[in-house]
Amino acid sequence: MTTSGNTVLITGGSSGIGLALAKRFLYYKNTVIITGRDQTKLEQIKNEFPDMITFAGDLTDKNIIEQLVSFVEQKHPGLNILVNNAAVQYNYSFTDEPDLMYKIDYEISVNLVTPLKLTGLFLPLLLKNKNSAVVNISSGLFIAPKKSAPVYCATKSALHSFTKTLRYQLENTNTKVFEIIPALIDTPMTAGRGKSKISPEQLTDEFFRNFSSDKFESYIGKTKLLKLINRFSPKLAEKIMKKGL
Repeated sequence: MTTSGNTVLITGGSSGIGLALAKRFLYYKNTVIITGRDQTKLEQIKNEFPDMITFAGDLTDKNIIEQLVSFVEQKHPGLNILVNNAAVQYNYSFTDEPDLMYKIDYEISVNLVTPLKLTGLFLPLLLKNKNSAVVNISSGLFIAPKKSAPVYCATKSALHSFTKTLRYQLENTNTKVFEIIPALIDTPMTAGRGKSKISPEQLTDEFFRNFSSDKFESYIGKTKLLKLINRFSPKLAEKIMKKGL
């Protein structure tokens, strides 16, 4: 993949992994569009990075998705890289969570349904434009889940599977399909949880090396070791990950 001269859309780009990727793409002279739910955060980013293009809205809302697609098609028809990054993780037990139905619906919508919809809706542009790619952010938790985040782990497993099957479907086209498989990253979503986190900037460094050389799966940080452990001893991998890192 060529890392400059692209038009890139990154969901969940107002913080964490999404913002780190957006800054790096901007540094490499790309047109960068980020989405986020918090208008104030987006305005602050725009003030700091005037060339960043922002779009505010909750992409679980069908009307907002349609507005985003229309905005990109009309204003940025050169879109050739879609980064499905936005995600939410709730930690709870099915036996005592009072907001169970809401949390199930919202996690599945943000983490899985929205990336699938955006991919389908933007594929006509991606297939038409050169040097095009879909980049999905899954998680090392698809390898072995943790007890406290059942729906999050399930959605990331599903996204991993979708990414592979999409790659099969597009293998004879000009659109490549990449996956970032992070370990625990120091982001607002992981605040107060886990140890030995790596920074979003470290993730971005590793990903861009792989992206530029067409390495389709980027295992980041300790997920490389987890993948190896799971290969030889799935039970050990499950034991390590059961309580989370």
